[in-house]
Amino acid sequence: MNDADVAKQIQQMVRFIRQEAEEKANEISVSAEEEFNIEKLQLVEVEKKKIRQEYERKEKQVDVRKKIEYSMQLNASRIKVLQAQDNLVSSMKDVAAKDLLRVSQEHHSYKILLNDLIVQGLLRLMEPAVLLRCRKEDLELVESVLHSAKREYAEKAKVHPPEILLDTQIFLPPPPSHHNIHGLHCSGGVVLASRDGKIVFENTLDARLEVVFRQKLPEVSFCSLVVLS
Repeated sequence: MNDADVAKQIQQMVRFIRQEAEEKANEISVSAEEEFNIEKLQLVEVEKKKIRQEYERKEKQVDVRKKIEYSMQLNASRIKVLQAQDNLVSSMKDVAAKDLLRVSQEHHSYKILLNDLIVQGLLRLMEPAVLLRCRKEDLELVESVLHSAKREYAEKAKVHPPEILLDTQIFLPPPPSHHNIHGLHCSGGVVLASRDGKIVFENTLDARLEVVFRQKLPEVSFCSLVVLS
């Protein structure tokens, strides 16, 4: 083999090596680009996931804040309604309490009422002897109906007329006045107790009003809600 053949063969080998090198380099480039794209997609997906999670977290925070704000507004509205309802009920009760003062001013009907209140108290206590208290200004009226009240009670309970000790030393509070707005007061009626003081039955007009309001409170509250709406 002469020098020309050797040179030719070397050139062929060089071309072959170069071609293989180029092909290998191309494969490496393609593979690297694929890996890069895959890694890039993975990174993009990771970032997308982070963004979605952050968005969901903030969305939940906003939703929680909205619920809290709504709950606070709802509670505030309820409190306002309850306050308004309480004010209205108190106003109705004050009006009723003022009307009670007129009851004791009508002596004839009040005298009959005192008799009924005493009989009711006697029937509740069912004691042979009781202590009775009234307002100082009602003392004469109460004394005037004691006999009829004892007789009526005896007929209804089918017992002997009871002994009633009318307290002339300690009286129920006086009716409310401009000078005694916040002090103890009584609009009328009586308080009965057993002689030993263990059983007490308060049958004043104010106590009757409290009983009526407690019994009728659901109706009163409903009516006040209708008025407020």
